[in-house]
This record gives sequence, C-alpha cells and structure tokens, in this order.
Amino acid sequence: MNFFKFLFVIFISLTSSVKADLNKNLIDQLQEGGKLIFIRHAYAPGSGDPINFNLNDCSSQRNLDKNGKEQAKKIGDFFKEKKIPIQKVISSQWCRCKETALIAFSNYQIKSFLNSFYSKKYSKNREPQIEELKLFIKKWDRKKNLILITHYVVISEILNYSPSSGEIVVSDTNFELIGSISNIK
Repeated sequence: MNFFKFLFVIFISLTSSVKADLNKNLIDQLQEGGKLIFIRHAYAPGSGDPINFNLNDCSSQRNLDKNGKEQAKKIGDFFKEKKIPIQKVISSQWCRCKETALIAFSNYQIKSFLNSFYSKKYSKNREPQIEELKLFIKKWDRKKNLILITHYVVISEILNYSPSSGEIVVSDTNFELIGSISNIK
C-alpha cells in the first residue's frame, strides 16, 4: 500500500511541474506579443440572461458578484505582474464583460462582435458577429497582444474551447488554440 502512495505522490509532483512548465511557456509567448487573448467574463452567478434582460440596463442582467470582482482584479494583476504587453482591451456590451474589463484593465473599448448570442433573442447574430470578429483580427497590426473580454458561446464558437468564468484562453491570429490559464492566484 505504501508503494501506491509513493507512486501517487510522484504522479502529482510530475503533473504539477508539467503544468507549471506549460504556464511558463505560455507566459513567455504572451510576453512576445501578437496573441489573441480571449477572457470569459469573471464570475457572474447563474447562466444565460434573465427573462427581463435589457442590454442598456445593468440591473436587468447577470452581474459580477464579490467573487467575480476579486477574480477580475486578479486577472488584471496577473497581466501587470507578468509584464504582458497589451495593445488594446475590447469588451462585449454586456455589463459583466464591461465590469471585468474595467476592474482588470481600466481602459477598454466596446465591440458588438463580442456580444453573447446564447439567448434566442440574439442567436441570429452568431454568424455576422463571427465574420466581423474575423475581419477585425485580419486588420489588427499584431505588435502587442489583443484582449477580448467576451462570453462562453463566442470563445466556444471561434476556438472550439469551453472556458470557465475568468479563464484566459490564448490563440494565434488564425484562431488556433495555444493554451489557457485558469484559477489565477
């Protein structure tokens, strides 16, 4: 039985160091610039949008709670501490995305192509938004990193990846997944 415990400890140690190496490699790539950094908005309890949802009224939307606000601050601190160059931060029009951008980065722009198309009300926007996002990226100068604060459905659609709240998902300009960082401490 002690032998199995020993193997388990070795396995945990090895996988932790592999993950640390992968994160170091990803951070090195981010420090070089020229990457697309998709961030799913920080934690906002619930899923989807309330029935009375109004894009121009934050009180009608799911918003960041205390944990989400702390998570957004940690995201911003991560980029500062790691000295990751940022050209621009762009957010969806949804309040939970704008609040994530404001807390993490202060300065940001809003682009509707990052909006959610999860609900039936906005599902017709999926294809035009994805095309507009691709066109925007095609014209982007690629010197520093571009941060895109958006929703699960957008990241899932463009990168075929399922992010958790506040997860940082990195791709190249061809939307090829490079890696992700979650649970920033």
